[in-house]
Amino acid sequence: MNRSVIPFSYQGAQLLGTLDMGLASGATGLLLVSGGNEIRSGAWGGQAWLGAALAREGVPVFRFDRRGVGDSEGENRGFRASGPDIAAALAAFRAAAPHVKRVVAMGNCDAASALMLHAATLPGLDGLILANPWTVDGENETAPVHSAAALRRHYLRRLADPRQWARLLAGKVALGKLAGGLRTAAAPQAASALAEEMRAALASYRGKVTILLAQGDRTAQLFASHWGADPRVIGNPGTSHSFADAPEWLLHQVLAALGD
Repeated sequence: MNRSVIPFSYQGAQLLGTLDMGLASGATGLLLVSGGNEIRSGAWGGQAWLGAALAREGVPVFRFDRRGVGDSEGENRGFRASGPDIAAALAAFRAAAPHVKRVVAMGNCDAASALMLHAATLPGLDGLILANPWTVDGENETAPVHSAAALRRHYLRRLADPRQWARLLAGKVALGKLAGGLRTAAAPQAASALAEEMRAALASYRGKVTILLAQGDRTAQLFASHWGADPRVIGNPGTSHSFADAPEWLLHQVLAALGD
């Protein structure tokens, strides 16, 4: 497996990407978009691992730092404004690997949201793999609150556990916190303007879309509650937002999506 650093530019800022390619590289490549303010190696090096694993399977993989993140110059303007960075990375990928005829982009968390918002305007993007998309309005939120549906499942499990009743009767449960949680669980799910914006933007995209959800992850649960039923969703029972507890499952799903 060969790994090389690829510099490219956008509006005077130099950005850096990493290209992973095996000795035998196919005509379908993966553009990996980092979520949050993570560098291109991803959380706990997950994207670097995935890039290497896919390269060994013959899939060229391009990862990059958007402006103002990691090794890239410029101002970090957040995921909503990252469309031009993704377009520049896509062009750099195609220039560095001209044998690649088909490119699928993958993003986790707000990188998935960015792809949903911008994919229809990105030339030459043939498919999307969207993992645990972010649906909380406001980019500066550190973590989403529990969805009402997730809280209802949580309290139903606790009500069925005799040990929890014993803790309640013994005064070991914070009643104020319990009451607040029950009120949230009983409330209807608040709408997400970001989710509806993503839905509208994705509706005009014509490539194949695969959505991967870690069903025990709060971000994924919130997305599912806002998004509703979708035949494109593939779930995993794990709890890791970056699928650190299911790397082989993730690799299998990405390979399957790339092969369609």
